[in-house]
Parts: sequence; C-alpha cells; structure tokens
Amino acid sequence: MLPLPERRYLAEALRTETVGGVLLLLAAVTALIWANSWPHSYESVLHYTIGPSTPLHLHLSLETWANDGLLTIFFFVAGIELKREFVAGELRTPSAAVLPVVAAICGVALPAIVFAVANSGPGGHPGGWAIPTATDIAFALGVLAVVSSHLPSALRAFLLTLAVVDDLIAILIIAVFYSSGIKFWALGLSLAGLVLFWFLHRRGVHGWYLFVPLAVVIWALMHESGVHPTVAGVAMGLMLRCHLEGDETHSPGEHIEHLVRPLSAGVAVPVFALFAAGVTVSPSAIKEVFTQAMPLGIVLGLLLGKTVGIFGGTWLAARFTRAELNPQLTWADLFALSTLAGIGFTVSLLISELAFTDHPELADRAKAAVLIGSLLCAVVATVLLKLRNRHYRQLCEAEELDSDGDGIPDVYQQDAPSWPGHRPIERRA
Repeated sequence: MLPLPERRYLAEALRTETVGGVLLLLAAVTALIWANSWPHSYESVLHYTIGPSTPLHLHLSLETWANDGLLTIFFFVAGIELKREFVAGELRTPSAAVLPVVAAICGVALPAIVFAVANSGPGGHPGGWAIPTATDIAFALGVLAVVSSHLPSALRAFLLTLAVVDDLIAILIIAVFYSSGIKFWALGLSLAGLVLFWFLHRRGVHGWYLFVPLAVVIWALMHESGVHPTVAGVAMGLMLRCHLEGDETHSPGEHIEHLVRPLSAGVAVPVFALFAAGVTVSPSAIKEVFTQAMPLGIVLGLLLGKTVGIFGGTWLAARFTRAELNPQLTWADLFALSTLAGIGFTVSLLISELAFTDHPELADRAKAAVLIGSLLCAVVATVLLKLRNRHYRQLCEAEELDSDGDGIPDVYQQDAPSWPGHRPIERRA
C-alpha cells in the first residue's frame, strides 16, 4: 500500500476532470486492443462469473458487475452533483436554470428523433433510440479542461449543469424504458431501504459501517426487482444533504462526494469502459457504421442531433422567453460546447447493452457507432474550442498590453485604444 502522502496526492489527482478523462480514454483503448488482438481471452474474462448464489441472484458475470455495480457508484456521484446544482448551483434559481435545462431536454429529444428517422425504414432497429441521447460528463469535462486555458469559467458551469440534467433524464429513460419483469416485493423493500437511508441521514447518524452495508442491500434489492440498479445510486445521491447547517464548512453531500469521486473516476468508470468498449474494429465493421441504419442513426444523433438540439433549443429559449445567455458567453462558445456534449461514451455504451440484450451482435455494432460518434464529436469540439480559446487569449493579451511601461495596462488609460468586440474577460476558474 502507498504511504499516506502518496495516497492523498493520487486521490486529489483523480478528482480532476483531466485525469479522469485520460483514464477513461486509456481504458477504452486498452479494451479495443485487447478485444481485437486476443478476442477469446477478452470474452472469457467478460463472461467470468463471480458472486454469491443467493435468492437475489448475484452470481453475475464481470461484465454485469461492471454495468450494474460499478456504474452505480458513477451515478451516485452524479446524483450528488445534481442535488448540489439544485441547492447551490445553476439550478437553484429558475432564471439561471432555464437555458441549460432547455438545452439538456432538446439535446436528448433531437438525437432520439434523428435516430428514429434513420431507423424508420426496413432494416431499422428503433429500440435503440435512447443510445445517442446521453452526454458523458467525465469525457466532456476532461476535453474542456485539456483545451481550456482562457475560456470563460461560465462555459464549464453551463456544461456541468447541462450534463447533470442530461444524466437525470438518462437514468429516468433507463428506469422507465429499459426495466422489465418488475418484482414488486423486491422493489418495495428497496424503496423501504431508501426511506431508511434518508431517515438515518437526516437524523445526523454517521458511520460508513452502517451506510455502506445498507447501500449494498438497497442496490441488491433494486437489481433483483428488475429496475436497473443504477437508479438506486442516483436516488441515494439525491438524498444526501448538500446545504450547510450550523458551523459546518462542508455539507455531508460535499464531503461524501469528495471521498467517493476518486473511486468513481479512478476505478468504476475506467473498469466499466474496459468491459464495455471492447468491440471488433475492422474495415468492414467501420463500413457498417456508416451504411446501416442503426449505427448511422447513433453517429448522426451524437454529432448532429446533440449539436443542433442543444444550440437550437438554447437559442429559441433565449429568443422567445426572458431567459438570457450568460453575458460572459457568446453563441460561438455555445456552439462549440454543443458539439462537445455529443460525446456520449459511458451512458451510451450502457444503453447499448440494455437496448439489445438479446442481440449481442447489434449491441457490438451500436457500441462501435458510439465510439466513432463520440470520437468525431471530440475532434470537432476540440478544434472549435481551440479557436475560441485563441480568441479569448488574444483579448487577454490586448487587455494586459502596457506599451509605455508605466505599470498600467493601456486599456485602463484614457487614451487607450479600443477594438471591436472588447469586453472584460472573466479568468478561467
């Protein structure tokens, strides 16, 4: 085991979007190399079963443990983020929440419509309509963190709020459309466990040794009920208190997120990607992505549906309601961000599994489309964001210019030159 200082350094690194995004990317690349170089070995590990043979049927494959177990940790953190946004973030005030919420809703609806249209003819598979609707928080924020040096901090806030609402919609889609054979006795017991979880938390009861076993029981019952168990993770995250009381410096939700985020970013999401992203990549497989309705609908949904849905929905809301775009942002910034939100890696891979449970070959084709579509969005968004970053860097350099060397930037002197489009720049947080 690493010494305490090294463990703390590693945990802090895993809390940053850049490191989490890099680990996710490395896991996906590893899965692709493994699955295409040693396919038999990859499949054997994927389907290796482990777990207790109990009445709750927890003797599961490693792939299922990654999909249903590890991703619950990811959605638990997403639930806390959503709660914090409602309590202290952009969603706290309706006027600030309107645009990102509308953007998220339109960014889910239009990709689904694009997919449905592409799959409306013979040979289509409309059951996968939800695959291109999700935005991957870890990847999107990771790309933004790598590219951004001078971009306004309001851009990250808008993306985070949009992605959190997007995650909430995604988990609702999973719960409503991809749950089957509901066992109400297990669901009822799981809901009773959630009530107990909330009651103990609100009563100020502390101790991981109490809450972790309770969370595992809630998860196992939700899994047995037929509702996707990641719903339990979101529900528990939403139940945590995220506002300060008394002389607290950090709310319980903030504290728990601080502890759990390294596990989510450093273990849960990369391991899920390792077991989910291993699809066969060949010239014929890539050709199928662009020639068959189902995978093409996914690529178009991510690249075009997300971009047009988010940007168009936001513009219409700002045009026909009282909602206004943050003054630190421009429509060019928002267009670049809309393209970035088309990275639908983690949740899209999960929905690919759920949509085609009985057709592994379709699931693999959908995953290949998710990888290609997300890669295209990441490349296009990186180019656009770099252009915007260069624009803001030039404005910053112009603001800091001191041609006479008197220690006062020219822009703050009465005879300072002005230039079109100049406005004070908010430094990147």
